[in-house]
Amino acid sequence: MDLKSHIRGIPDFPKPGILFYDIGTLLANGPAWRETIERMAEQIAPHAPDAILGVESRGFLVGAPLAAILGVGFVMVRKKGKLPGKTVSLNYALEYGEDTLEIQEGVLQEGSRVVLVDDLLATGGTAAAAIQLARQMRVSVAAAAFVIELTFLGGRSKLDVPVSTLLSYNE
Repeated sequence: MDLKSHIRGIPDFPKPGILFYDIGTLLANGPAWRETIERMAEQIAPHAPDAILGVESRGFLVGAPLAAILGVGFVMVRKKGKLPGKTVSLNYALEYGEDTLEIQEGVLQEGSRVVLVDDLLATGGTAAAAIQLARQMRVSVAAAAFVIELTFLGGRSKLDVPVSTLLSYNE
């Protein structure tokens, strides 16, 4: 199945000059979405994760079904103040400022293996921060997997784990 045919390009979103690759149309097509998750599960399974880490918010849509198929836990990586209870946090630099990622305390066991997932790899900043946060919790990050990679932004070079993607765009 040609999964790219289910991705919609939206020009000038979220600002002029940006071409946004929208997975909304992929999610809306049951057979295409199933194929996406099954292909990603095949890529991730050899890493034998104990859990899938999903980055807010589309990473949740990818990560939860992957965790279910692989029979492992799913852990949310969220922006500051979005998770109940005690959290472990990491501040990281953005192009114009700073942000914070958090994971709930106690949801990952020290020494466990995880795979980080999200819908899109662009500049790699958020993914690199999520990997650093997991390591701060003494967790081994075995790999990172994405539905889409914008190769022209070079995000892969910021990640020091094996990276797999289903679709790539060079512009």
